[in-house]
Order: sequence, then C-alpha cells, then structure tokens
Amino acid sequence: MSDVVDSTDLKIALVHEWLTPEATGGSELVVREILSHVRADLFALVDFESSNPESYLYGRSIGTSFIQQLPRSRAGVQKYLPLLPLAIEQLDLGDYDLILSSSHAVAKGVLTRPQQLHICYCHTPMRYIWDLTFDYLRESRLGRGLPGLVTRLLLHQLRQWDVLSANRVDYFIANSQHTARRIWRCYRRRAEVIYPPVAVERFPFEPNKGDFYLTVSRLVSYKKIDLIVQAFNQLGYPLVVIGSGPQASRLQAMAQSNIKFLGSQPNSVVEQYMSQAKAFVYAACEDFGIAPVEAQACGTPVIAYGAGGALETVRDIRQWGETGTGVLFKPQTETALVEAVKTFEELRSRFQPEVARSHSVRFAPTIFEQRYLSYLERCCRDFQTGIPNETHVLSADPFAID
Repeated sequence: MSDVVDSTDLKIALVHEWLTPEATGGSELVVREILSHVRADLFALVDFESSNPESYLYGRSIGTSFIQQLPRSRAGVQKYLPLLPLAIEQLDLGDYDLILSSSHAVAKGVLTRPQQLHICYCHTPMRYIWDLTFDYLRESRLGRGLPGLVTRLLLHQLRQWDVLSANRVDYFIANSQHTARRIWRCYRRRAEVIYPPVAVERFPFEPNKGDFYLTVSRLVSYKKIDLIVQAFNQLGYPLVVIGSGPQASRLQAMAQSNIKFLGSQPNSVVEQYMSQAKAFVYAACEDFGIAPVEAQACGTPVIAYGAGGALETVRDIRQWGETGTGVLFKPQTETALVEAVKTFEELRSRFQPEVARSHSVRFAPTIFEQRYLSYLERCCRDFQTGIPNETHVLSADPFAID
C-alpha cells in the first residue's frame, strides 16, 4: 500500500461482527483478505477463532465485547440481537486514526470521533430488519401473538438505530450494485462498488462435465432450496445437494429418488462436484453470492434466479450469446426454474467452459486488492485535505448494472 494507508504513524482498527469457526462465509473471506494487505488491530463482538488452532487468526489478540462472556455466544450471537447495538458501541476505538468495518449487521455502528476516518465495507444492510422482516416474523414463534408485538417493536427500534448508525460512516463500500441500491434505499447514502474476493484459483477448471445438476448451500429458508427440490421432482433430472441446515429433514422428506443429499462436505469434495456438474443451480436472491462465481471458475454454467448479485455475476446466454455463462430465471417460482432448466438443456452445446472461467477471474482476490486499497488511499487523501464525503466522486455509477 502507499504511505497514505500503510504509514507507521497511522493506527488502523478493523471491526467485524463475529469470528467463530461456524461463520466462514463471504464476509469472513473479506476480513481475511483485508488483513493480508492492511496492518490493523482486529475487533469483533465475539471471537472464538484466536483460540482455534486451525484458524489463520490463531494466537492473535482480538478485542471483543461483553457478548463474549454471555452463555452460548459461540453458537451464535443472533440470540442476543437486542443487545448487539449496545455491545458494538462499547468497543473503544479512540486510539485509532482509521476505522475499517466489515459489516452485515452492526459493525458499522462503532463510535468514532470527528478526527477519525471510518470506511465501511457493507455486505448488506441487516436483512432480518429490512428485506426479510416478514419472512422472519412468519417463520419464528416469536412472530406471533403477544411475543410478536414485542418482536415487531424490537425490529422497529433496530431499524431506527441502523439508520442512525449509518451516519457514523464516512464512506461506504458495497459488495455489489444490488447492495449499493439497498444502502441507498435504507440509509440514503452512496456507496462505491467493490466486488468481494473469490478464490477462483482454488477451483479446478474442467471442460468435460457429468450428467448431474448441483446446488451447494446452507439449508435455510431464504436460500430457496425447497424451490429447487420441487422443480427437480418435476423434471426428474439427477440433482446433488451439498450443505446442512435446519431445513435438511424437511427437504429430504419432499425429495424424490433423483435427488441426492450429501450434507456438509470438505472443500475438496465441493470442488470436485462443482467441476463435474452439468450446471450449478441457484435460486436465492443474494446481495452478491460467491457460489455461482466459484462454479464458473470450474467452467460450470449457472442456472440462477435473475435478481440480486446474480445479475452481475452470471451472463444469460440468451442475452450475451457466445460470452454467456448461464441462464437466469424469473419469477422466483418452481415453474420458472423448470423452464430455465429446459432452456439450458436446449442451449447446452453453446456454453463454453473457457468463457465461464475467464468471466470468473473478474472477481479474483487480486482485483479486490487493487480496488480496495486504491479506494482507501483516495478516501484518506480526501479526508486529510478536508473534502467532505458527500462530494466524493464515485468511480462507477452504483445504480448501473455492469
């Protein structure tokens, strides 16, 4: 990095929500990538990684909140949702010049002083208090009756805090154009779009495919694996499902014999299936969605719901022609997915594995490194020269679809 960010007299703190062996998703990969390029002290609501010998954070000193001492915090801090805003505000970052937050819940809400610069990489505004509020209320026993009224009040208060805490951020970074639009809708703040790093080099390129479809996901409701299962029940094509979660038993009970559940699998197994699959199926609306990019790194086409990050990571062959990498479907229904799979079967010979691999490289860690560090330097320079963040010039229109 340049002297602006890497200066020895510039103290940097990086704040993330939680660090546990159970949480190893896209946001944690961003934290790891940032730490590989920026010398920063790390803070989180809870930390169970510095004591994990298998973690890259093993032995590292990490600042935590009082949530760390509460019962069963290792299993998930979401149970302490009402306390999270208070907890994040108790992290004392007064000694730091630059605050970097990696936020999908409350990390952006740390308290800062006027002379401190705060740059937030926002993976998503809290989905369970914004987009998924009514899904959460329908599926939770706390969403009905008198507890439901209390839950609604809590979510209302969290929304108020979430908007208020957005004002503590000087510059927002979004992980996709889709997230940038959500940041604008929730906070009325502009965001620079920098795609998260995807370890495309880890996935083996394989031009020769098998005769099965694949989906890899946590088995939770918003991932819409039930929609995929219902569609393939109707189609009868072989489908492999990798992943675990609370919906596993229900999904297996509804699946016909052409659908095979493998549960959680090590990376090597996931990579093998991704490289050999006829196509990767993805029915969720994600803010970015790493799995479709990983599949394309293997040269595997993607059949995805045409909303959210998939619009930026998957190129529909009907629109892109010879540079297409998949088929998008809409609406988010069984019928639409069935038609998309049939369309894929008709156009399958037109897909070129080399094109998918080449497209995936746009999301490689080296691209993230270049864009993230460059943006940090620009923000530091503007902040030091007194240019207000509202006049900061974005390098790209956050509302455009690339």
